[in-house]
Amino acid sequence: MDNTLTSTMREKSSSSSVEPSEDTIVESAEDAQPTPPTLPLARYLILAAAISLGFFLALLDTSIVATSLYAIAIEFQEVDNINWVALSYTLAYLSCAVLFARISDVIGRKVAYLTAYAIFVAFSLACGWSKSLTQLIVFRALQGIGGSGLYSLSMILLPEVSSLKSQQYVGLLVGATLAMSGVMGPLLGGALTEYANWRWVFWINGPLGAASAGAFFLAWPDKKYLRPMKRRTWGEVDFLGSFLLVAAACLIVFPFQNSSSKTGQWSDPVFIAPLVVGVACAIALLVWQAVVERKWPHDMAAAFPMVLLRNRIYALAVVNSLLLGFVYLLAIFVFPIRFQVVNNKTPFQAGLMLLPMLGATALASYLGGAINSKRNWIPETLAAAGILMLLGCALEMTAGAGEALEPKVLGFLAFLGFGFGLSATCTTLTAIMEAPLQESAPAHGIIAQMRILGGSLGIAASSAILGVKMKDHVTATLSSEQRDQLGDVGSAAIYQAAEKQAIRDAYTAALRTDMAVCCGVLAAATLCAVAMYKKTGQRVSLVEMQKRQREAAARMQQAGR
Repeated sequence: MDNTLTSTMREKSSSSSVEPSEDTIVESAEDAQPTPPTLPLARYLILAAAISLGFFLALLDTSIVATSLYAIAIEFQEVDNINWVALSYTLAYLSCAVLFARISDVIGRKVAYLTAYAIFVAFSLACGWSKSLTQLIVFRALQGIGGSGLYSLSMILLPEVSSLKSQQYVGLLVGATLAMSGVMGPLLGGALTEYANWRWVFWINGPLGAASAGAFFLAWPDKKYLRPMKRRTWGEVDFLGSFLLVAAACLIVFPFQNSSSKTGQWSDPVFIAPLVVGVACAIALLVWQAVVERKWPHDMAAAFPMVLLRNRIYALAVVNSLLLGFVYLLAIFVFPIRFQVVNNKTPFQAGLMLLPMLGATALASYLGGAINSKRNWIPETLAAAGILMLLGCALEMTAGAGEALEPKVLGFLAFLGFGFGLSATCTTLTAIMEAPLQESAPAHGIIAQMRILGGSLGIAASSAILGVKMKDHVTATLSSEQRDQLGDVGSAAIYQAAEKQAIRDAYTAALRTDMAVCCGVLAAATLCAVAMYKKTGQRVSLVEMQKRQREAAARMQQAGR
């Protein structure tokens, strides 16, 4: 047994002074296993750092290409499909997160994590050696499979290897890593593209990944430091559910992204057919998961456990993650492109413009963990996060189309960053506190998937909106050949000499529409947070939950188990 699940356990004792709500999942007594010895501090710090670096690299590659797309489009002289460099990674990334978590129940966390790292590093290097855009898109998809494993397994491993005392800081660490990677991606991508070559955006994962994987391998603890876990067999892995999840995600995102470079496509079969099939796959997934739970509750590990969806708090946190992910990843891609096209900034300068967002997100990640470790204010914190992001998006709609950068644009981005930082910490804590012990792995994986699914939809939606605005504002100024290549993020950079101000106007109109859409999405996210409300007496904080774990473990030891 090479792992432990220390994430969450609810006590059955009716004598507890804090009564669980109807949404709280109560664990069986067998979950209250004796607490293993605490890992030596030095070894724990090395292990946590190695896991966090893998988590950071997987997240970094969702946004690092945001400031490199121009250079890639120009080198390959292919614009129409350039956004697939980003989307191929995020779609593979979200599609395999829960599957990797389930596979780790079969082969063990250590082997699964190192396998994910090997896939991620190998295809990162392959991306750097790509000789065509098609090769790059394919290698990015394969890289995303490894990245999905690093993401979901890091979310599982960090609570598992941490002592009960240290677990209260896990949400803070996860939130801070999410924040730093989101904004460091465009910044680092811009620096490497401007001062080296866009290929180093991918090659940098080689040495960093090797160092992190080596440290993880050497610091992995002995069995005595790990709580035993029930290992599953390959026959228990829900491959059909995983396939339906992949199909639903890809087919729903594809038509929106594809529509960005085609005119009059919203009513065409090429748009409607994959969207309808994708929605059908999503419905089939829910039906299949209900069948699995009813017929094989103990014989198959569901890809999307229905027990989690029946938990009101967790289910709403999943929806909240999807909606906020839509806005955050959209902003990560839209604003660096805008800074380069409208404000004439270099890739590195465009990345620097996101630093206010980074600082706000890091600060909010810390505050979110500090606020909710001893008192459970998660619904209120998530509601505040949604309101702050909504305010930031509404204010961004006032941005002008002039070449001079308006400082207010950077200040408004800080609202988005602060709100996302609060939410990232809170959703991680929700997975820890609300998911039953045996579903801890998919609980973290599902939240990871939904955040990236939302981001993928955000990127695709922004591409579709930009395509419409470019055709509306710029068509009359370009030749027929140039008009055929409008609509993707790289096209304006290549053809902006034709009519600079018209292109600035198009990008500004697209930004305003993007932000209007985001305001609607954030209003829904805020309503989800409000719906998570529970009476104060029904809430259990992370510290209180850990106290109950220790008491239950002590009682079990006294009973001779």
